[in-house]
Amino acid sequence: MSEQSRSREILTKAEKIIPGGVNSPVRSFKSVGGNAFVASHGDGPYLIDVDGNKMIDLVCSWGALIHGHNHPAIRSAVEENLQKGTSFGITCEKEIELCELITKSVPGIDMVRLVNSGTEACMSAIRLARGATQRDIIIKFDGNYHGHADSFLVGAGSGVATLQVAGSAGVTQKVLQDTIVLPFNDVLALEKTFANFGNKIAGVILEVVCGNIGVVLPELSFLQTLRRLCTENKSILIFDEVMTGFRLSLSGAQGIYGIKPDLITLGKIIGGGMPVGAYGGREDLMKNIAPLGSVYQAGTLSGNPLCSAAGVASLQLILKNEKDFYQNLDANASEWKSQLDAHIESQGYEACVVQMGSMVSVFFCKSAPKNYAEVKLSDTNRFNRFFWSLMKKNIYYPPSAFEACFLSSAHDEKIMEELIGKSIEAIDEAFHG
Repeated sequence: MSEQSRSREILTKAEKIIPGGVNSPVRSFKSVGGNAFVASHGDGPYLIDVDGNKMIDLVCSWGALIHGHNHPAIRSAVEENLQKGTSFGITCEKEIELCELITKSVPGIDMVRLVNSGTEACMSAIRLARGATQRDIIIKFDGNYHGHADSFLVGAGSGVATLQVAGSAGVTQKVLQDTIVLPFNDVLALEKTFANFGNKIAGVILEVVCGNIGVVLPELSFLQTLRRLCTENKSILIFDEVMTGFRLSLSGAQGIYGIKPDLITLGKIIGGGMPVGAYGGREDLMKNIAPLGSVYQAGTLSGNPLCSAAGVASLQLILKNEKDFYQNLDANASEWKSQLDAHIESQGYEACVVQMGSMVSVFFCKSAPKNYAEVKLSDTNRFNRFFWSLMKKNIYYPPSAFEACFLSSAHDEKIMEELIGKSIEAIDEAFHG
């Protein structure tokens, strides 16, 4: 990687008018130290900064760009609709087309409502769960990220939620009282909480495959117990598939694990790189949403023609050849994991690779973490050396030890070969550099 003087110049100016110089915290590179960069443009699997550095992008706009940067079909769809206007504030055909593609593709989504972000989708889903059940308590899981609404910025003080602690200033005590946080994959804590609060629990929300603490996989018994307890207690089970929806399969993570939720939240891929979110589920639940029911939710830009057109184009690219599309993505990620695993084992390194579909994380600990507490045992200093080694090799890995990598269909065999070789070198440098 060459000099980044232009990036530093721009970020210095940004820091005077934007908190931390960024509009989302992870972009500051605070957790890995060193200087962040400013993007100029993207091209397929590459992200190019304002100094001309061309990097293999493993972030892909945090999973939204499953087709890579600036895909011609998506760009063309946006350009075509841009000629007609940017936003109407009233229903347009493109948003109906996007909703039809979602309901036809995702089992359990009988009706869907478009919003503007994953945060908004999850926020609306828990309001719907509370409105439909006339209960207050929501269960979430430690380390699961569902956006920055107050209810989601709560951490666990103990395994059975005897003490609630806000993860952000500005979150009220009332919100803490209505949010129970449990360890991911902990069946015992789940059963105990439902035994104590079952008739007060409006719903449970979770990332089925965790991606915001790195890739952490669910145990099937955990998901099965969760489904059973929600059914028995008439609580709403919400799968946050903002990250995994249309990435792990056409039907998302539920298609992999065979557990059917009551509500599902989506984002990222259904916008083709444009800001969008959605929540949907059983018809009887969705009919509680205004104007049909008493649960209010609205949005000036929801379903706008540009985002909807990009989303339609994104989903159509997948549907054109669904089987090969996912097989190729998964095979590339699986080969990357396999090669890294073999090298780690041959060298006796204390590291591991976790992969699900086209999501991959490298942890610097002995074995794959099962929850956030185990994730936090990973050696972050070693990760930081790994990250900066990759940056020097023009590979942009997520700038946090607790994030997932995302591959796209633009990451072809040649790109993967380069990525595998350089990431093996970076692991060596993390331990010996």
